[in-house]
Amino acid sequence: MGHAFEAAGFSVRVTDVDAAALEKVPASWNAHLCDAADEARVAAVMEAAGPLDVLCANAGIAGPTARVEDVDLAEWRACVSVNLEGAFLAVKHGLPAMKAAGQGSIVFTSSTAGIYGYPNRAPYAAAKWAVIGLMKTVAMEAGPFGVRANAICPGAVEGARMEGVLAREATAKGMTRDAVYAGYAQGTSMRSFVEASDIADMAVFLGSDAARRVSGQVIAVDCHTENPDPKL
Repeated sequence: MGHAFEAAGFSVRVTDVDAAALEKVPASWNAHLCDAADEARVAAVMEAAGPLDVLCANAGIAGPTARVEDVDLAEWRACVSVNLEGAFLAVKHGLPAMKAAGQGSIVFTSSTAGIYGYPNRAPYAAAKWAVIGLMKTVAMEAGPFGVRANAICPGAVEGARMEGVLAREATAKGMTRDAVYAGYAQGTSMRSFVEASDIADMAVFLGSDAARRVSGQVIAVDCHTENPDPKL
């Protein structure tokens, strides 16, 4: 996502809980080690950031893969903490600067799991549904100050994170990785996953003047036409 924003002319500031990942970002980016669920650290990073044109509340983890009755409470809380509370804290401490400037765009990352129920992904789905409720509330509160808020709902995105999900689901369901992959793809109109660049392009659009009248919207970057097959 950072590459797309930089290409569009933005100065990029990123945070991550993974120090090794931050070492790989371009030198032109302003990188900070930060746990999205640590309010004191989030507040410090936001204060140091100064004026913000676009805030992407993008932190997330996949959480456990299990039927709801088998989900461990500690794993539930960890998943909700990062996916929901992380978004809340980013906005809580980033929004004041935008309101003071009278402009800004907040881009939440939800998921198609925030639109449909997903078997065996209860903590993740619950958190992503809640992110949409948070976004719509922020859009209503911040709109009078010239600040917009929208949520992107990625579907299945090619990459290491989704590969982990596929592996865990295959183990939990006694299926092969390829069969689980095919099940995800079958629920889409184009029978395919999306690329990270597709998500980034939408984020840049929502942060641009071309979307100056787009707020409070839930935008799926996916090809889903229906709920994923509950048999998978």
